[in-house]
Amino acid sequence: MPVKAYDLTGRTAFVTGAASGIGRASAALLAEAGATVHCADRDTQGLHETTALIKESGGTAHPHLLDVSDRTQVAAAVTAAAGTSPTGALDIMAAVAGIMHSSPVMETSDEDLDRVLAVNFKGVLYACQEAARTMLAAGTPGSIVTMASGAIDTGGPGLFCYGVAKAAIVQLTKTLATEMGPHGIRVNAVAPGWIRTPMTTRHDESAQAHTESLMVRMTPLGRVGAPEDIAHAVLHLASDAAAFTTGQILRPNGGVAMPW
Repeated sequence: MPVKAYDLTGRTAFVTGAASGIGRASAALLAEAGATVHCADRDTQGLHETTALIKESGGTAHPHLLDVSDRTQVAAAVTAAAGTSPTGALDIMAAVAGIMHSSPVMETSDEDLDRVLAVNFKGVLYACQEAARTMLAAGTPGSIVTMASGAIDTGGPGLFCYGVAKAAIVQLTKTLATEMGPHGIRVNAVAPGWIRTPMTTRHDESAQAHTESLMVRMTPLGRVGAPEDIAHAVLHLASDAAAFTTGQILRPNGGVAMPW
């Protein structure tokens, strides 16, 4: 059993990007802490695997097949999830869904930028808005956790679209935190370092090994992160342990970046 501050029994959580990686790990950990978890993704098989994993561990999970870049789909799923809560509102939103894209600035097309922003920024915006609406309507407090990235602290070849979207998430997080604070709704972001997930795994095993070796050398803790490392950050921000924390960027990155 989790310590009391991390006990989420009776709470309703919604996790986007739950079919794999950080989203799956976050959904599983929130369920382990006692929350009823609504898992959302556009990957049918991965979504089924996540919900089955949670149920096999004794947790409660419900799947929602959706595209986070479609506001109507997000609104419908969040409304349905909130309707199962005793309060009629979500208690926790973890907006994790995202895609990776790499292209030099000079070669980035409108289509590239639009696609990344649609998922990595608008998808997070829609999740935040719809979750907050349920909390405001019910007059209940809650926690919204967004997923930024270590890309907000560093530049690098090919990171333009991805970095822009993640930087926008930080601004969304800080602004929404100031607007929702008076209502008891906390909004925070997690900015992971290099994490081994399906999104960061390359088909070229040699290139993958080279990248991970480089990240290990750059990281003071000397290892590549796991999805569970980030899930614990999500759990902390979602729980009462972070009751006085809002508008903050938590950086579980192994020390690769140490901004003020």
